[in-house]
Amino acid sequence: MFISKLKQLGSLSLFLFLTACGGITDRQDSAPSEVPDVANIPNAVPRDEPRSKYGNPAHYNVFGKRYYTLTSSRGYHEKGIASWYGTKFHGKRTSSGEPYDMYAMTAAHKTLPLPTYVEVTNLNNGRKVIVKVNDRGPFHDNRLIDLSYSAATKLGIVAKGTGLVDVRVITLGEAPVSIAAEVEQAPVTRGSVGMYLQVGAFSTENRAEQLKSKIQQEIGDAVLVVPFLKPDGNVYRVRVGPLASVEYGDSLASRLLDLGFTDAHIVIE
Repeated sequence: MFISKLKQLGSLSLFLFLTACGGITDRQDSAPSEVPDVANIPNAVPRDEPRSKYGNPAHYNVFGKRYYTLTSSRGYHEKGIASWYGTKFHGKRTSSGEPYDMYAMTAAHKTLPLPTYVEVTNLNNGRKVIVKVNDRGPFHDNRLIDLSYSAATKLGIVAKGTGLVDVRVITLGEAPVSIAAEVEQAPVTRGSVGMYLQVGAFSTENRAEQLKSKIQQEIGDAVLVVPFLKPDGNVYRVRVGPLASVEYGDSLASRLLDLGFTDAHIVIE
Protein backbone atom coordinates (compact mmCIF):
# COMPACT_ATOMS: atom_id res chain seq x y z
CA MET A 1 0.00 0.00 0.00
CA PHE A 2 2.76 2.46 0.99
CA ILE A 3 4.80 1.74 -2.13
CA SER A 4 1.67 2.11 -4.24
CA LYS A 5 1.03 5.54 -2.69
CA LEU A 6 4.61 6.61 -3.39
CA LYS A 7 4.22 5.57 -7.02
CA GLN A 8 1.00 7.57 -7.26
CA LEU A 9 2.67 10.68 -5.81
CA GLY A 10 5.64 10.25 -8.12
CA SER A 11 3.34 9.95 -11.12
CA LEU A 12 1.46 13.08 -10.04
CA SER A 13 4.68 15.09 -9.68
CA LEU A 14 5.78 13.91 -13.11
CA PHE A 15 2.37 14.82 -14.56
CA LEU A 16 2.62 18.32 -13.15
CA PHE A 17 6.19 18.71 -14.35
CA LEU A 18 5.34 17.68 -17.88
CA THR A 19 2.14 19.71 -18.11
CA ALA A 20 3.05 22.88 -16.20
CA CYS A 21 3.17 25.84 -18.59
CA GLY A 22 2.23 23.49 -21.40
CA GLY A 23 5.08 21.02 -21.04
CA ILE A 24 8.86 20.98 -21.39
CA THR A 25 10.17 21.33 -24.93
CA ASP A 26 13.39 22.50 -26.58
CA ARG A 27 11.67 24.87 -28.99
CA GLN A 28 11.95 28.59 -28.22
CA ASP A 29 8.77 30.38 -27.22
CA SER A 30 7.42 33.25 -29.31
CA ALA A 31 4.42 35.37 -30.22
CA PRO A 32 2.20 34.20 -33.10
CA SER A 33 3.42 35.11 -36.60
CA GLU A 34 0.15 36.89 -37.32
CA VAL A 35 -0.52 39.27 -34.46
CA PRO A 36 -4.25 39.28 -33.65
CA ASP A 37 -6.25 42.24 -32.39
CA VAL A 38 -6.69 41.36 -28.71
CA ALA A 39 -8.75 44.48 -27.96
CA ASN A 40 -11.97 42.53 -28.45
CA ILE A 41 -10.93 39.55 -26.34
CA PRO A 42 -12.92 39.92 -23.09
CA ASN A 43 -11.48 39.45 -19.63
CA ALA A 44 -12.09 36.15 -17.90
CA VAL A 45 -15.36 36.18 -15.97
CA PRO A 46 -15.02 34.78 -12.43
CA ARG A 47 -17.38 31.90 -11.75
CA ASP A 48 -17.75 29.07 -9.29
CA GLU A 49 -15.90 25.99 -10.57
CA PRO A 50 -14.78 22.70 -9.02
CA ARG A 51 -11.11 22.30 -8.18
CA SER A 52 -8.98 20.63 -10.82
CA LYS A 53 -8.67 16.90 -10.13
CA TYR A 54 -4.97 16.75 -11.01
CA GLY A 55 -3.78 20.32 -10.59
CA ASN A 56 -3.97 20.69 -6.81
CA PRO A 57 -1.66 18.27 -4.99
CA ALA A 58 -0.54 19.27 -1.51
CA HIS A 59 2.94 19.71 -2.97
CA TYR A 60 4.92 18.94 -6.12
CA ASN A 61 8.54 19.12 -7.31
CA VAL A 62 9.97 20.87 -10.37
CA PHE A 63 13.70 21.23 -11.12
CA GLY A 64 14.56 19.96 -7.64
CA LYS A 65 12.42 22.52 -5.80
CA ARG A 66 9.26 21.73 -3.84
CA TYR A 67 6.16 23.91 -4.14
CA TYR A 68 3.16 23.81 -1.79
CA THR A 69 -0.32 24.44 -3.16
CA LEU A 70 -2.40 26.91 -1.14
CA THR A 71 -5.51 25.39 0.41
CA SER A 72 -7.40 28.63 -0.23
CA SER A 73 -6.91 31.63 -2.49
CA ARG A 74 -8.99 33.98 -0.33
CA GLY A 75 -7.15 37.21 0.48
CA TYR A 76 -4.18 36.51 -1.79
CA HIS A 77 -2.52 39.76 -2.91
CA GLU A 78 1.10 40.03 -4.02
CA LYS A 79 3.42 42.11 -6.18
CA GLY A 80 6.06 40.61 -8.42
CA ILE A 81 7.34 40.02 -11.93
CA ALA A 82 5.07 38.68 -14.67
CA SER A 83 6.28 36.81 -17.74
CA TRP A 84 4.24 35.32 -20.59
CA TYR A 85 4.06 32.20 -22.75
CA GLY A 86 2.88 31.73 -26.32
CA THR A 87 3.29 29.48 -29.38
CA LYS A 88 5.64 27.01 -27.69
CA PHE A 89 2.84 25.75 -25.45
CA HIS A 90 -0.25 26.59 -27.51
CA GLY A 91 -2.59 23.59 -27.57
CA LYS A 92 -0.62 21.62 -25.00
CA ARG A 93 -2.18 20.35 -21.81
CA THR A 94 -2.00 22.60 -18.75
CA SER A 95 -1.66 21.37 -15.17
CA SER A 96 -5.43 21.65 -14.74
CA GLY A 97 -5.99 19.40 -17.75
CA GLU A 98 -7.32 22.14 -20.02
CA PRO A 99 -5.46 22.81 -23.29
CA TYR A 100 -3.43 26.01 -23.24
CA ASP A 101 -4.89 28.71 -25.48
CA MET A 102 -2.55 31.68 -25.89
CA TYR A 103 -5.49 33.78 -27.12
CA ALA A 104 -7.56 33.16 -23.97
CA MET A 105 -7.29 35.21 -20.78
CA THR A 106 -5.43 32.70 -18.59
CA ALA A 107 -2.30 32.43 -16.48
CA ALA A 108 0.00 30.07 -14.61
CA HIS A 109 0.91 30.35 -10.94
CA LYS A 110 3.02 28.10 -8.73
CA THR A 111 0.82 27.86 -5.64
CA LEU A 112 -2.70 29.23 -6.16
CA PRO A 113 -5.46 26.60 -6.32
CA LEU A 114 -6.56 25.68 -9.86
CA PRO A 115 -8.72 27.33 -11.01
CA THR A 116 -8.48 30.78 -9.41
CA TYR A 117 -9.44 34.13 -10.91
CA VAL A 118 -7.09 37.07 -10.40
CA GLU A 119 -6.90 40.72 -11.34
CA VAL A 120 -3.44 41.61 -12.68
CA THR A 121 -2.31 45.25 -12.79
CA ASN A 122 0.75 46.48 -14.68
CA LEU A 123 2.38 48.74 -12.09
CA ASN A 124 4.17 50.79 -14.74
CA ASN A 125 1.17 51.82 -16.84
CA GLY A 126 -1.93 51.08 -14.73
CA ARG A 127 -3.51 48.62 -17.20
CA LYS A 128 -5.56 45.82 -15.66
CA VAL A 129 -6.86 42.43 -16.79
CA ILE A 130 -8.73 39.54 -15.22
CA VAL A 131 -7.40 36.06 -15.94
CA LYS A 132 -8.20 32.50 -14.98
CA VAL A 133 -5.25 30.69 -13.37
CA ASN A 134 -5.39 27.18 -14.82
CA ASP A 135 -1.73 26.16 -15.03
CA ARG A 136 1.45 25.80 -12.96
CA GLY A 137 4.50 28.00 -13.39
CA PRO A 138 6.51 30.07 -14.06
CA PHE A 139 9.50 28.09 -12.78
CA HIS A 140 12.06 30.79 -13.52
CA ASP A 141 13.42 32.32 -10.31
CA ASN A 142 11.91 35.66 -9.29
CA ARG A 143 8.78 35.27 -11.43
CA LEU A 144 5.33 35.51 -9.84
CA ILE A 145 2.90 34.76 -12.67
CA ASP A 146 3.03 33.58 -16.30
CA LEU A 147 0.39 35.25 -18.49
CA SER A 148 -1.15 34.07 -21.72
CA TYR A 149 -0.09 35.95 -24.86
CA SER A 150 -3.39 37.85 -24.99
CA ALA A 151 -3.28 38.87 -21.33
CA ALA A 152 0.33 40.02 -21.64
CA THR A 153 -0.50 41.98 -24.79
CA LYS A 154 -3.35 43.78 -23.05
CA LEU A 155 -1.01 44.70 -20.19
CA GLY A 156 1.69 45.89 -22.58
CA ILE A 157 4.52 43.53 -21.54
CA VAL A 158 4.94 41.30 -24.61
CA ALA A 159 7.70 43.31 -26.29
CA LYS A 160 9.79 43.58 -23.13
CA GLY A 161 9.07 40.01 -22.00
CA THR A 162 8.36 40.85 -18.37
CA GLY A 163 6.50 43.43 -16.33
CA LEU A 164 6.07 44.53 -12.72
CA VAL A 165 2.58 43.57 -11.62
CA ASP A 166 0.14 43.47 -8.74
CA VAL A 167 -1.84 40.22 -8.49
CA ARG A 168 -5.08 40.17 -6.49
CA VAL A 169 -7.44 37.22 -6.17
CA ILE A 170 -11.08 37.85 -7.05
CA THR A 171 -13.35 35.90 -4.72
CA LEU A 172 -16.95 35.37 -5.74
CA GLY A 173 -19.21 37.41 -3.50
CA GLU A 174 -16.54 40.04 -2.80
CA ALA A 175 -16.53 41.69 -6.22
CA PRO A 176 -19.24 41.84 -8.89
CA VAL A 177 -18.69 39.90 -12.10
CA SER A 178 -19.21 43.18 -13.95
CA ILE A 179 -15.73 44.16 -12.76
CA ALA A 180 -14.47 42.38 -15.89
CA ALA A 181 -15.88 45.19 -18.02
CA GLU A 182 -15.01 47.92 -15.53
CA VAL A 183 -11.36 46.89 -15.32
CA GLU A 184 -10.85 47.03 -19.07
CA GLN A 185 -12.25 50.57 -19.16
CA ALA A 186 -10.08 51.80 -16.26
CA PRO A 187 -7.98 54.88 -17.05
CA VAL A 188 -4.31 54.23 -17.66
CA THR A 189 -2.08 55.97 -15.12
CA ARG A 190 1.66 55.61 -14.74
CA GLY A 191 2.71 54.67 -11.24
CA SER A 192 6.02 54.87 -9.40
CA VAL A 193 7.30 51.46 -8.36
CA GLY A 194 10.67 50.26 -7.12
CA MET A 195 12.32 46.88 -7.62
CA TYR A 196 14.82 45.57 -5.06
CA LEU A 197 16.78 42.43 -4.36
CA GLN A 198 16.07 41.35 -0.79
CA VAL A 199 18.94 39.34 0.66
CA GLY A 200 17.79 38.80 4.23
CA ALA A 201 15.44 39.84 7.01
CA PHE A 202 16.24 39.95 10.72
CA SER A 203 14.59 40.75 14.04
CA THR A 204 17.55 42.90 15.12
CA GLU A 205 19.04 45.87 13.31
CA ASN A 206 22.57 44.84 14.27
CA ARG A 207 22.39 41.55 12.34
CA ALA A 208 20.93 43.37 9.34
CA GLU A 209 23.79 45.88 9.39
CA GLN A 210 26.32 43.04 9.55
CA LEU A 211 24.85 41.43 6.43
CA LYS A 212 24.72 44.82 4.70
CA SER A 213 28.47 45.28 5.31
CA LYS A 214 29.27 41.81 3.92
CA ILE A 215 27.28 42.42 0.75
CA GLN A 216 28.66 45.92 0.26
CA GLN A 217 32.18 44.46 0.18
CA GLU A 218 31.18 42.33 -2.82
CA ILE A 219 29.12 44.68 -4.98
CA GLY A 220 29.03 48.35 -5.93
CA ASP A 221 25.25 48.75 -5.78
CA ALA A 222 23.48 50.56 -2.95
CA VAL A 223 22.64 48.24 -0.03
CA LEU A 224 19.89 49.35 2.33
CA VAL A 225 18.50 48.26 5.68
CA VAL A 226 14.74 48.81 5.47
CA PRO A 227 12.82 48.48 8.76
CA PHE A 228 9.29 47.06 8.76
CA LEU A 229 7.50 48.11 11.94
CA LYS A 230 5.04 45.58 13.37
CA PRO A 231 3.14 45.42 16.67
CA ASP A 232 4.68 42.04 17.50
CA GLY A 233 8.25 43.09 16.68
CA ASN A 234 10.18 44.92 14.00
CA VAL A 235 11.81 43.26 10.98
CA TYR A 236 14.93 44.70 9.37
CA ARG A 237 15.20 43.83 5.69
CA VAL A 238 18.47 43.99 3.78
CA ARG A 239 17.91 45.08 0.19
CA VAL A 240 19.94 46.03 -2.86
CA GLY A 241 18.53 48.65 -5.18
CA PRO A 242 16.48 50.10 -6.61
CA LEU A 243 17.31 47.91 -9.61
CA ALA A 244 17.36 49.30 -13.13
CA SER A 245 15.74 46.28 -14.82
CA VAL A 246 14.46 42.76 -14.32
CA GLU A 247 17.41 41.42 -16.31
CA TYR A 248 19.89 43.15 -14.01
CA GLY A 249 18.01 41.83 -10.98
CA ASP A 250 18.28 38.28 -12.33
CA SER A 251 22.01 38.72 -12.98
CA LEU A 252 22.67 40.20 -9.54
CA ALA A 253 20.65 37.49 -7.79
CA SER A 254 22.70 34.84 -9.59
CA ARG A 255 25.94 36.55 -8.63
CA LEU A 256 24.96 36.79 -4.97
CA LEU A 257 23.90 33.15 -4.99
CA ASP A 258 27.36 32.19 -6.25
CA LEU A 259 28.81 34.24 -3.37
CA GLY A 260 26.77 32.24 -0.85
CA PHE A 261 23.83 34.60 -0.30
CA THR A 262 21.12 32.00 -0.88
CA ASP A 263 18.07 34.01 0.20
CA ALA A 264 18.24 36.70 -2.51
CA HIS A 265 14.92 37.37 -4.24
CA ILE A 266 13.32 40.30 -6.04
CA VAL A 267 10.65 42.34 -4.27
CA ILE A 268 8.45 45.11 -5.66
CA GLU A 269 7.40 48.21 -3.69
